[in-house]
Amino acid sequence: MTTGIKTVGVAGSGTMGAGIAIVAARAGFKTIVYDTREEALARARKQTEDFFAKSIERKKLSQERVAGILSDLSGTTDSGALAACDIVIEAVFEDIKVKHGLLAQLDKVCPPHTLFASNTSTLSITEIAAGSGRGDRFVGMHFCLPAQLMKLVEMSPGLKTSEQTFQTAWDFCQAMGQTPVKTRDSPGFILNYFLIPFNNDAIRLVEAGVAAPADIDRAIKTGLGYPMGPLELLDLVGLDTHLLVAEALYASTHDPRAAVPALVRRMIAAGHLGRKTGQGFYAYQGGAMFGG
Repeated sequence: MTTGIKTVGVAGSGTMGAGIAIVAARAGFKTIVYDTREEALARARKQTEDFFAKSIERKKLSQERVAGILSDLSGTTDSGALAACDIVIEAVFEDIKVKHGLLAQLDKVCPPHTLFASNTSTLSITEIAAGSGRGDRFVGMHFCLPAQLMKLVEMSPGLKTSEQTFQTAWDFCQAMGQTPVKTRDSPGFILNYFLIPFNNDAIRLVEAGVAAPADIDRAIKTGLGYPMGPLELLDLVGLDTHLLVAEALYASTHDPRAAVPALVRRMIAAGHLGRKTGQGFYAYQGGAMFGG
């Protein structure tokens, strides 16, 4: 499939950014990951190498193929390096001011043909695009966590997004081997409209002492056929990230179920953010879950 896109930029090397970079590089695109912190880039690179090592171990990819992918995947703290990109996907905090600051910076260094995309899961694409300097060349591309394993991408045009931009981004999404669905620029789009209140309800069950996290997750996985329970997923996402997306959805909808339970703030204050800190609803050691 011809998309006109050859080089991909990912702004932000957290869990989502690293996963999106894996998807792009694995599909054969030269990929540049930008972050302001060297340590974040190093952590993302280690996670990426570990992911592909497992791919080799499971015989999904050859060593030669992985070597080629990794050679096309680089990290930088110089935003100017993204000038070489045909599309830049921002994957930073769910904070409109942070996103606007980043996009304004990128608008100065990227050539006019470069498309901008946002991986936001809750914020308005039109509002984010308003700070990009190129509203007609801006589109929402919400990858599902973990991006390197999940195929779905919610594609959302803003009010100024041109048809050509949306089609190019759609074709690019398919070229990466992902499955796009089109949504309106609406709070939470499809998935988080349902998922954030659902996850908050699971947290409230823990908070009320109705059941232990492991039993809640086991019930959801067994009864509803989900591959991962809501509390396992929250630990993977990070409680700090959940706080940001839930607050953004609540601000847009005022849905009481989108309001963050008090337990989340207490866990964040204690440093219990999930897998990345070794403790969330579960305890972790070397990335493995134990306890409940």
